[in-house]
Amino acid sequence: AGEPSFLSSCDCWLYQGYRQRVYVERAQPLEQYTTEELYVRFRFANADIQYIADLVRPKLQRRTRRSHSLSVEEQVLIGLRFYASGTFYQVVGDNIGVDKSTVSDVVKAVSIALASLVNQFVSHPKDVQIAQTKHKFFLLGNMPNTIGVIDCTHVHIQAPHERDWEYINRKGRRSINIQQTVESALYRELQTNRPDGIILGDSAYPLLPWLMTPFLAATTLAQARFNTAHCKTRCAIERLNGVLKRSFACLNYLRVEPQGTCNVILVCIVLHNIATRCNVPLCDDVYDAPEPVEEPDQPLAFCQNEGLTGCIVRDAIVRNYF
Repeated sequence: AGEPSFLSSCDCWLYQGYRQRVYVERAQPLEQYTTEELYVRFRFANADIQYIADLVRPKLQRRTRRSHSLSVEEQVLIGLRFYASGTFYQVVGDNIGVDKSTVSDVVKAVSIALASLVNQFVSHPKDVQIAQTKHKFFLLGNMPNTIGVIDCTHVHIQAPHERDWEYINRKGRRSINIQQTVESALYRELQTNRPDGIILGDSAYPLLPWLMTPFLAATTLAQARFNTAHCKTRCAIERLNGVLKRSFACLNYLRVEPQGTCNVILVCIVLHNIATRCNVPLCDDVYDAPEPVEEPDQPLAFCQNEGLTGCIVRDAIVRNYF
């Protein structure tokens, strides 16, 4: 009447010790959300997300779908959700249906892939574009011959594990300072090859023949008018910084090591330019983006270094246009 036994108890032990992996059903955002809902959550619509996925497919495509590996589209959605929300990996994972460690790995991979496209989507204007750029800036603030504006913005980060002190800013917070330009070339190129136009910067920058800063103390009406036009035109870069931080809330505070932070910053700039080319309604048209973190005041670091040649160029602009 029954052999008790060793085998039955052993079988029971083996059965109890084996845990079958349970896969959580993943969300399907491209199928379940409207265009407006996609904009809110990912900052891009269906066709734009597919376009971005195609751009990074060569770097992110998995060779097999074994073990429920993520498709390129799913990886891009995870990355976009993180950039748009700036929330914890765990929260992003819960929304998509993957675990925290997967989100961390995916955000890193997607960031590297998208950051590698920076030269494809970020460049200074070519010959034909320069005239159009000057016209747009003139309409913005009546400043003549302007091909670009320049400014810095801080992206706050958590304390790095190494060389923490190198990232502490003037206000005692840890951040990475980004210098951005709107429609201009790099400094080295500008120094070597004088541009066909001027770039506007605030008084934290030196006054150079191609880099115009405002008068620290306007003594004539013409100088005051120059300062007003300079301010109206240069605010384009301040608006851009605000647009980036409203559209991609991760830039308000990144819990990522410095190298990863730099990749994410590049990604957000690439995505902004993709959005501009694709007429995606970023900036004021996004729905739930927080206000950007208040920026530190810029120091007047170069106010005493107004070069003679720069002064001559600025005075000529005032004399001829204001």
